[in-house]
Amino acid sequence: MGKKLYIISGEASGDLHGANVMKELYAQEPDLDIRFWGGDKMQAVGGTMAKHIRDLAFMGFVEVLKNLPTILRNIRFCKEDILEFKPDALLLIDYPGFNMRIAEWAKKNNIKVYYYISPTVWAWKENRVHKIKRDVFKLFCIFPFEVDFYKKHHYDIEFVGHPLLDEIEQYQQQADQQLKLEPSDKPIIAMLPGSRKQELRTKLPVMLPLVDLFPQYRFVIAGAPNMELAMYQQLIGDKPVEIVYGQTYPLLQQAEAAVVTSGTATLETGLFEVPQVVCYIGNAISYQIAKRLVKIKYISIVNLILDRPSVVELIQHDCTTEKLAAELGAVIKGGERREQILEDYAELKKMLGKGGASKKVAQSVLKTI
Repeated sequence: MGKKLYIISGEASGDLHGANVMKELYAQEPDLDIRFWGGDKMQAVGGTMAKHIRDLAFMGFVEVLKNLPTILRNIRFCKEDILEFKPDALLLIDYPGFNMRIAEWAKKNNIKVYYYISPTVWAWKENRVHKIKRDVFKLFCIFPFEVDFYKKHHYDIEFVGHPLLDEIEQYQQQADQQLKLEPSDKPIIAMLPGSRKQELRTKLPVMLPLVDLFPQYRFVIAGAPNMELAMYQQLIGDKPVEIVYGQTYPLLQQAEAAVVTSGTATLETGLFEVPQVVCYIGNAISYQIAKRLVKIKYISIVNLILDRPSVVELIQHDCTTEKLAAELGAVIKGGERREQILEDYAELKKMLGKGGASKKVAQSVLKTI
């Protein structure tokens, strides 16, 4: 009988990383029986889908409270489904609010737990570390500073490197991919306003006036795959802004600068060496709660890894069109902060080391499952 593995990812990024790990798992052990929670990318690799991520995406405290019955129903279904499948182990990918609960339950049921992409306990609740130590057999982390953090808690984790390194390297090895846009000699400023309706409604109205303030540039939005074109058009109105779907990397490859919502996109922008300004506006109540709980100095991954304010972060009330325009002016060609940011990006790449995260995770799981 082949080994059985149950994988849980809960967001688009988890679907991507899950798919890459599954490819490596199957390459090394073709008869592995995988059942999973994920999206289209994982589904395309193989295995059996138990639940699709489109039923799962809830962000922020207020949103989670509103959807609590659904979330609790999902947790109940998940436990029943795992017991029925009887896996040799669980591989949990990110999605900590949900996955940490499943890890605790699995440990009580003597199911071995692997966790890929460490919950950000260093940012939230340091006391959660003992839960991870208790419930998780092996933790794979993607940031270099996490190793030291866990070491001081006497927990040995495996640093596998950031999965984005592989994504971007794979992309760059392909033939040059031009943006599917009408040719123009204006340089591009990329807008990455996030992938949730609430993000677009709060951030685009602050970002869009930049179009009038920088008429010498062409503004292009990286459209989120789950967001209808009509949603963007409604917010853009008659401004000359273009939208591309599924072309975030070609867009970053050709952009001179970018305005980016916090999150993974800040790291992608950094790895493509595009000077950026980071903006964050959250639900006011969620933000106030988070501010009191979160112990991190920065919201952008670039600054977190470098441990200094390399890229400017405009948060909540600071995120105004005026400030955004001033900071964008400082990072476009000829801007006074551009060269420094590019130097910082070189250091960032050095700190992140080599790729191969998915392969390392797969090897480690198969070795000890």
